[in-house]
Amino acid sequence: MNTGLKFPLRFKILLSQLLVVSVVLSLITFTMATLFQKDKTAYIHDLTSTMALHSAEEAGTLVSGYTEKLKLFSRLMADREMGGREQALKGLFEEFGEFVMVTRSAPDGDEEVYDQAAMDAAGVTREEVLCALRTGNGTGTCGASPQGKVGVGAGAASSRSAGGNPVTGGEPVVAFAAVSSSFPAMKVTIAEPAADGGEPVLTSAVIRLDRLQRIATRSRVFDTFIVDASGRFLAHAETGRVGSVPEGEWWPWVKKASRVSGLTREYESRGAAIVGGFSRTMTGGLTVGVQIKKSAAFLTSRALLLDLLVLSLVLLVGAAVLSQFWSHHLTRPIEKLSEATRMVGQGRFEVEVPASSGDEIGALAYSFNRMATELRGREQALKELYGQLVQSEKMAAFGALGAGIAHEVKNPLAGILGITQLSLRGVESGHPLEKNLHIIEKETKRCKTIIENLLKFARQEQVEFSAVDIALVLSDALAIVDHQLGINSVKVEKEVEEGLPLCRGNANQLQQVLMNLMINAQQAMGGAAGTVRLSAKRLDAGGVEVRVADDGPGIPREIREKIFDPFFTTKPAGQGTGLGLSVSYGIVKDHGGEIRLESEEGVGTTFIITLPAQVQAA
Repeated sequence: MNTGLKFPLRFKILLSQLLVVSVVLSLITFTMATLFQKDKTAYIHDLTSTMALHSAEEAGTLVSGYTEKLKLFSRLMADREMGGREQALKGLFEEFGEFVMVTRSAPDGDEEVYDQAAMDAAGVTREEVLCALRTGNGTGTCGASPQGKVGVGAGAASSRSAGGNPVTGGEPVVAFAAVSSSFPAMKVTIAEPAADGGEPVLTSAVIRLDRLQRIATRSRVFDTFIVDASGRFLAHAETGRVGSVPEGEWWPWVKKASRVSGLTREYESRGAAIVGGFSRTMTGGLTVGVQIKKSAAFLTSRALLLDLLVLSLVLLVGAAVLSQFWSHHLTRPIEKLSEATRMVGQGRFEVEVPASSGDEIGALAYSFNRMATELRGREQALKELYGQLVQSEKMAAFGALGAGIAHEVKNPLAGILGITQLSLRGVESGHPLEKNLHIIEKETKRCKTIIENLLKFARQEQVEFSAVDIALVLSDALAIVDHQLGINSVKVEKEVEEGLPLCRGNANQLQQVLMNLMINAQQAMGGAAGTVRLSAKRLDAGGVEVRVADDGPGIPREIREKIFDPFFTTKPAGQGTGLGLSVSYGIVKDHGGEIRLESEEGVGTTFIITLPAQVQAA
């Protein structure tokens, strides 16, 4: 054995992992520092461009959604003959909470619908919203409309005269709508072809800016804003600038650009150097901008570099702790396997090594556990076999002893029976003792029959087949177990058809099968009161069918196929060998018959035995 200095495997793994992590972290830190020093400006440009693209995509999706909802409003408003139309419009306002008012201008007339509750909550009037929708400002008088959750009015001024960009090309037009200083909103207008091919139908809506504003205020580092085609802020990180005109040189440059998709530019705004990214939405012609001050961007880069250094140190410490944990996790199962091997060598097969990992060590632990389980099972099987051998010897001794005792008891019973019968001859009819002597005679004969059956059952004899009366076999078997069933509150019902054909077999063995089935039925009831039904009838095809049925708990489906297997038992250890039904199955098969099981949990179990008639058996 090597007695030199020991260096555990876990420390080797720890040192190797620490070396690898240190080298990797050093390379990453040096590379990232160089990249930040050389490319921090390009990084900010890419980041603002990406954010502008994502924000524009989200804003375009939002405008497309508003357009589809506006088309739904238009279809409902066009169908003026539809029953429950106003209720349906009311439901749309409730579902699309951002919509405040919708107007529709068509050759067959103009119409407006609005959400009175939303306007009341915002502190604006119908006239202010309608004027903002038509003219782009909050002035003017547009008449009155009935008050309510949803107002519907006919003959509203045509949206064709509204200010702003004309609706062309089937695309919606989105513009800022200054309803009031406290209620900024936007208006969306769409054009749909008329059914008769005339002038297109214009549908406009005043929509709250809450969801667009959420896009603009999402980032705490970058300033995000959304500008409509006319050059007004629809949303801004600084909420006070909503509705104002952009400042600086970037807007004329962006407005003139034929295609704006992730463009970046450096410019000055309010005396500060800015890096900005811009992107135009596919729907509505909105321009989304994301900007950040250069000083803040570089400060963020420096802070990020510092964070990277701190993170490297944290990762280094974490790698050391993780390496220690991992090496311990790796070597601990090996130590447990070594200890378990020593325990198995001492004969302690109940040991089990946790196989938590899915690698080779886990597979080794699984194989070891399987080996220990098989050894434990074989040891248990040997113990059970030894117990069964001991039990067999005990039963053989009991049979011999029982036969001797029964023989000795039979003689006194014969004497009692003889004296009783002589006494009956000397007693006059109607005497009070006559009834008692008849009872003694009856019970003495019953005891004599039981002892004779017990002697016949315990007798070691050559198995010979002869003509067997099944009705007599049933009576003999019942006479032996009737008392045991009775003291366990089990009632026996017997039903035997008259004129049963004789069967070829061994009466003693068939009696053993029936006794085993009736005792099993009584034990399955677990001490509860119940009924065992013993019946026999002739089969149409010849032969005899015997049924032993009980109203016990039944046999679970998952063990029914194993019920006749040798050594299979559901009884506690020491209360059964698992051979009774297996031996019964073999006896019935030796008689050329069949035994099968019918059971239902909670209802009971029935064993059905079919035996061929004597002629068929021959």
